[in-house]
Amino acid sequence: MLTKTYGSAIHGVNAMLVTVEVDVVQGLAPQIVGLPDSAVKESLQRIEAALANNKYKIPRQRVLVNMAPADIRKEGSAYDLTIAIGILSASAQIHAEALDQYVIMGELSLDGSVKRIKGALPIALEAKKQGLKGVFVPEENAREAAIVSGINVYGVHHIKEVIDFFAGLKSIDPLVIDPQEEFYKNLDNYEFDFAEVKGQENIKRALEIAAAGGHNVLLIGPPGAGKTMLAKRLPSILPPLTLDEALETTKIHSVAGKMIGGNSIITTRPFRSPHHTISDAGLVGGGSYPQPGEISLAQNGVLFLDELPEFKRSVLEVMRQPMEDRVITISRSKMAVEYPANFMLIAAMNPCPCGYYNHPTQACVCGEGVVQRYLNKISGPLLDRIDIHIEVVPVPFRELSEVQPGEKSALVRERVIKARKIQELRFKTDEGIHCNAQMTPQLLRKHCIISESGMQLLKTAMEKLGLSARAFDRIQKVARTIADLEGSETIENAHLAEAINFRSLDRDNWGR
Repeated sequence: MLTKTYGSAIHGVNAMLVTVEVDVVQGLAPQIVGLPDSAVKESLQRIEAALANNKYKIPRQRVLVNMAPADIRKEGSAYDLTIAIGILSASAQIHAEALDQYVIMGELSLDGSVKRIKGALPIALEAKKQGLKGVFVPEENAREAAIVSGINVYGVHHIKEVIDFFAGLKSIDPLVIDPQEEFYKNLDNYEFDFAEVKGQENIKRALEIAAAGGHNVLLIGPPGAGKTMLAKRLPSILPPLTLDEALETTKIHSVAGKMIGGNSIITTRPFRSPHHTISDAGLVGGGSYPQPGEISLAQNGVLFLDELPEFKRSVLEVMRQPMEDRVITISRSKMAVEYPANFMLIAAMNPCPCGYYNHPTQACVCGEGVVQRYLNKISGPLLDRIDIHIEVVPVPFRELSEVQPGEKSALVRERVIKARKIQELRFKTDEGIHCNAQMTPQLLRKHCIISESGMQLLKTAMEKLGLSARAFDRIQKVARTIADLEGSETIENAHLAEAINFRSLDRDNWGR
């Protein structure tokens, strides 16, 4: 008897429907065809044990399982439940007339319990798109799948529940979640707040400007100056996620298997902080079977790279193109997948190997030329994509001992949101441009008009401070953001002067 049900395969951050056909025919060994990987082939052993432990069995005839489309590779253990239910129906152990109206996904334990899978959210979205009636997923994945309205989502923890449902012995109530309510319930519930930071007013100001204009930031300072502490608080001053952004971010984390703790939707901007030993594929995505990397997991949020010069040069260089295009394409001989990569980069580094170059009280013990060689580990093209370089100095004791809390993140965020709204209006006719950091040279000439006295100030700064040519455009972009924060239509000299201070590494005397 031939029976048909549906599973789903993940491709990039989207899912595609997989038709699982099961036929019991004359022969001996069961077989799975349709380009399955090793984990899918091994599912027959798991299924046989799970069925036997629940008083069912795989027929002693040949069981042929076809997974279509046959030219798409099927990966992982998530098809266990799909194939098991198909086998039971094809061998007439259950009578399931509505089987072809559902997507069924889940990994089976030997006792029949159903384990969590990756990509439940895109699977539910694809099932709805294909006009199916419902989706069966592990109970641990049910909340993320139930965010999709207009389709029944059933969370199950044991194969017997699915068998009884299709046999008509027991009904399962679909899980219903209000996406709007879930989204707004925990919106902007951040662990860290700027109010906890003592001193460092100039760094807070730099991060406020970065958040307002979407600028990448490099923090340079000795150990213990507060670089990591400040970076962790940046998401708390970024504009709140929109519902579309939250769904997009949740989709990526769902595909990567990062949705834990029964969360249904990500409501705060991600903060990813990979260790400097990370590989190229770990950062940008990839592998034999491509998975999203850290830059995609930081979508709509912050990617923090601590100890920047300690990262392998090749790892940093592969990041250049995604920073420009805000998307990363992973190409393999038989496939190409695309992951979004729209993130803010915050990098931190010591000024030298010993950490005390330019320190106000401690002497640097690095030899001649060592500081410059250390800085040269970061390539010019990567620095060219970082608008703000700011020195972080240790906080004096008198500021550390202050009891009065600093300004709360919520107050800073209000100013950032106002500046972002100005930019939304400015770029409403420019596709793909949402903030000042994304301005092209043409838009720079259009929106960053500098007065004659301002140009003279820029000229003097470049000559006396030895600023490089790359600093010229960056200063204008940052000055435009500073003007937006103050609600000014024009870029004033004061805005330019402040922006000039944010180009530390471009100065001729730095590191020499």
